[in-house]
Amino acid sequence: MPVRVLPDFLINQIAAGEVVERPASVVKELVENALDAGADQIMVDVVDGGRTLISVVDNGSGMSKEDLAKSVTRHATSKLPDDDLLNINFMGFRGEALPSIASVSDMTIDTCNGTDENGWTLNCETGEIKPSDWEAGTRIRVKNLFSKTPARLKFLRADRAEMISVLDVIKRLAMARPDVGFVLNNKWRFPKNQEMGSRIVAVMGDDVRDRMLEVNAISESSNDLMLTGFISEPTLRRASSVDQYLFVNGRPVKDKVLVGALRAAYMDVMHAREFPLCALYLNLNPRNVDVNVSPAKTEVHFLEPSHIRSFIIKNLRKVLAQTLTEKVDVVVPEFPVKNTSSPVGQKLDFGLRSYVASPSLNHKAPDIAFMFPKKEEVILNFDKPQEEIKQTDSEENEFPLGRVIGQVANKYILAQSGDNLVVVDQHAAHERITYEKLRLHDIKTQPLLTPIVISMREEDVVAVLSVADDMKKSGLHIDAFGDDAIAIFEKPADWDLNWADLFHCVADEVREYGHSSQLGERLHLKLANYACHHSVRAGQKLDLNQMDALLRDIEKTTRGGECNHGRPVYKIIPLTEIDTWFERI
Repeated sequence: MPVRVLPDFLINQIAAGEVVERPASVVKELVENALDAGADQIMVDVVDGGRTLISVVDNGSGMSKEDLAKSVTRHATSKLPDDDLLNINFMGFRGEALPSIASVSDMTIDTCNGTDENGWTLNCETGEIKPSDWEAGTRIRVKNLFSKTPARLKFLRADRAEMISVLDVIKRLAMARPDVGFVLNNKWRFPKNQEMGSRIVAVMGDDVRDRMLEVNAISESSNDLMLTGFISEPTLRRASSVDQYLFVNGRPVKDKVLVGALRAAYMDVMHAREFPLCALYLNLNPRNVDVNVSPAKTEVHFLEPSHIRSFIIKNLRKVLAQTLTEKVDVVVPEFPVKNTSSPVGQKLDFGLRSYVASPSLNHKAPDIAFMFPKKEEVILNFDKPQEEIKQTDSEENEFPLGRVIGQVANKYILAQSGDNLVVVDQHAAHERITYEKLRLHDIKTQPLLTPIVISMREEDVVAVLSVADDMKKSGLHIDAFGDDAIAIFEKPADWDLNWADLFHCVADEVREYGHSSQLGERLHLKLANYACHHSVRAGQKLDLNQMDALLRDIEKTTRGGECNHGRPVYKIIPLTEIDTWFERI
């Protein structure tokens, strides 16, 4: 069969399969073009989920008659003035969107650049351009989407489902550009120059109000790398990642590096099956990120993904680690390792205060105790009667969680702080304190006389070795053992896992995401379980001194607002809210 060149209409239809997946894809491409044209007000109308009509109107710079004729020509663009694909500062640049959309629909374009005597209308079906009374900006109307490719049409979902996807696109672009006004079907409105906090509430819902934490970080090694935006308190979460808005140089993306870093940052304050909310903006030198990965432009490749990931995790954990009494200026190192050849099996003492009245601490510590070097013993005497604590009004105002009032059901501690009632879950509070003390201990490693050898495929060996330095931070020293095996030469003391299973999971993650958090997550789980089982229990009676000590410690503990599983540690109830219960307001 002879080789032939495909006709233009077929080339455009093939390209449309990559660029125009569904009506939401059309909206995304057209709105991004409007943003590149300098528009600050964009109106979108969608009928029947986008099947019948998609209309995008903007007040951007518009086009001349000559530019309008070129706009539907494949790979024609106004956005690469220097032909430099390494320095892209526009939302679009490939010149594929308009010809692709035109090849699978009935599309017309009305535009005026403000300098011509009149506007112009292009019928993309015939290529005919006529004068029009359009005064400024551009309007693109896409009718009968996929009418020329019926096979694609039957794969569209119900109108309501397609409309939800369109709304999601508008929300992401609205989050990317709070300076621009967006209107969808005259129903969803995002005003121009909206304050960022208000736009987050408008996009994510009213339940996020006053529950988002600000992120503002600049890399110490490069001023070109900056992370700004907002993340949710750990107690504010969703059942899916629907409210995670991630941007790279102003472009909405769904990137595995960013998603993995966000998950790792929340690892010890939120359940693995729950998702935080965020609006995070990563800005870096355009030459250090490739946005030309796919026609849809939703994926990016970083030049140094591991550096980006560690930068994000470090600064998000710094925000999450703020205490009630101070802002943490230095990030607590995650699971620091202490190399030692001293014997294992020594009892661990955490130096906990006298509110830890659990008899279990007087017995042999469980396996996790052997992972840490021995600390100075502290003798706790619970037989000695406790004197009742006394606090002045000035002390009550000094402490964020206030003065202890008493205990309810041997489970909750009640305190008064100013005009607020504070309710503290004693188990959750002590669980967080215990976990943070464990994290601050050096991990004791155990050198192995005979290395543990794990046979793997050669490509899996390469993947695992690429994250060997990260594993070393958690106390696991590995190296290649030939081309098809991994050898463990040192591991966390008295920590036995199914190492073959672990390394295969690590290899899978590295190939999928470029990094792996498997070992850190398993260590976190071990520490979290220990902290849960060796903390003050619900139902355990405490005296006033023990309750006060617990409150004072949780005030100074990083991530003290929630336990290791993401449950809240305390609730603050204003007196005004209590007054409403009794109709005093």
